[in-house]
Amino acid sequence: MLRYLSSSLFLAIIALLGIGLVQVYSSSFIFAIESHGDGLFFFKKQLLYGVFALAVLVGTVHIPFRYFEKFGWTLWLLATVGVVATLIPGFGVRVGGAIRWIQLPLGIRVEPGELLKISFSIWFASVLCRQSNFLAKVKWHWLFLFSILPMYLILRQPDFGSFAIIVLVFLALLFAFGLQWKYVFGAMAVIIPAFYGLVMTVPYRRARVLAFLDPWADPAQKGFQVIQSMLSFHSGGFSGVGLGQGQGKLFFLPEAHTDFTLAVFGEEMGFVGFVAILALYGFVVFRGIQIAVKAEEPFKRALTLGLILTFALSVFINAGVVMGLLPTKGLTLPFLSYGGSSLISLSFMFGLILNIENSFEEEDRFSQRFSKHSDLYAKTYSHSKVNRK
Repeated sequence: MLRYLSSSLFLAIIALLGIGLVQVYSSSFIFAIESHGDGLFFFKKQLLYGVFALAVLVGTVHIPFRYFEKFGWTLWLLATVGVVATLIPGFGVRVGGAIRWIQLPLGIRVEPGELLKISFSIWFASVLCRQSNFLAKVKWHWLFLFSILPMYLILRQPDFGSFAIIVLVFLALLFAFGLQWKYVFGAMAVIIPAFYGLVMTVPYRRARVLAFLDPWADPAQKGFQVIQSMLSFHSGGFSGVGLGQGQGKLFFLPEAHTDFTLAVFGEEMGFVGFVAILALYGFVVFRGIQIAVKAEEPFKRALTLGLILTFALSVFINAGVVMGLLPTKGLTLPFLSYGGSSLISLSFMFGLILNIENSFEEEDRFSQRFSKHSDLYAKTYSHSKVNRK
């Protein structure tokens, strides 16, 4: 089971964890001094989250995969309960205009939407492949309600970014598993107007779209974030100003250690560092797709594809926002942004993928042993047949 330690995917994840810790330290130091009187406040918390996340990753790899096939769908139920709890007065915590967190003892905050994004792939893979006896007995209208209700609740928080990612993963999995084009176009004919309505009829979302189209129309308010982000990239130039030397994080760039941490990275590491981190993300996505393609069992294939698409879309949306290519959206950058819920959910995600990759190696070893025994049996049988003659 320890063969995953030499896996290129595992090493890439460890690299992202390490880079993320350095990035949280660099991007949050000044803000932590001003807000908590300790420049290492966010770094120390992220380090603790990182240790726990690594334990979650390793633990997930070692859990027999059959348990995820049989009981994995219950994580969707657990995440749904968590999202419901955010909307209950006294449980939910409002931060930045959204109620996405649950306050726990010891000052711990949990964001159930992160687990919801991960668990959707497990849930929907179970629905597609009918792996569970429970799912085989449930009527389709109950399955539909069980799928739609959390989506409605996450919009109530509101968390439009997570909602969009789940919908896109849903469409991608349907297409990948053989949905005919007429149904794909039919779904798009419904979803595109719905997305337009959800965006353009809500004032703050409409304002973000207008700021994206022309940020300089209101540079001090609606266009402030994206303008400061682009200025940070411009300041970084080709090779960057150096680790810890960025100016954008000095209260010019909002959410420097969370949503816009990639802009800080681009300023300090420059174009070279920016391309390198995107290449590392690209490698992780590439390896995830390779594992999905190699998987022979439909559940493993659907699960891996759903998880890696969730990861890829999170990176794509965050990078698009900080570069001014997409409207501003409150989505963190996987591994590099500060946040315990995101980090632990990501570790669980890649623990599942590494678990699947590890099962391939076990199957290969079994096949090799079986092949050797078959060859030995064939030779023995042939030899005995010759002796009888």
